[in-house]
Amino acid sequence: MKQTFTKAERLCSKLLIERLFESGHTFNLFPFRVIWLMEKRDSPFPAQIAFSVPKRTFSRAVDRNLLKRRSREAYRKNKFRLYECLKSQDQFLAVILIYTAKEKILYDVAENKINQVIDRLIKEASCVK
Repeated sequence: MKQTFTKAERLCSKLLIERLFESGHTFNLFPFRVIWLMEKRDSPFPAQIAFSVPKRTFSRAVDRNLLKRRSREAYRKNKFRLYECLKSQDQFLAVILIYTAKEKILYDVAENKINQVIDRLIKEASCVK
């Protein structure tokens, strides 16, 4: 499997984002707040994800972009486990990751936390055997 993060994998639909905030499930795994929703949907990718860093916490765009870039890269490298689970169940997952910490984290920490988020999403999606 190619390790890419294409436009089709990014959560851009305003309707789907609204539905996520209205009826999505949520959990906190510091430094992320995760909002997710499972659906039956025909899509070339089994998951779409969006990353958010609040402007209130990090007023400089450089800092917000750095944190989103680190999070996206960690997700890109580790998403294959989530994809295998979702493809086996023929499910679609929409996810928003909101960065909640007050300070910047290193890439290693971000990757570790993204792995924990993926593990939790796999568990929540009942893909655990």
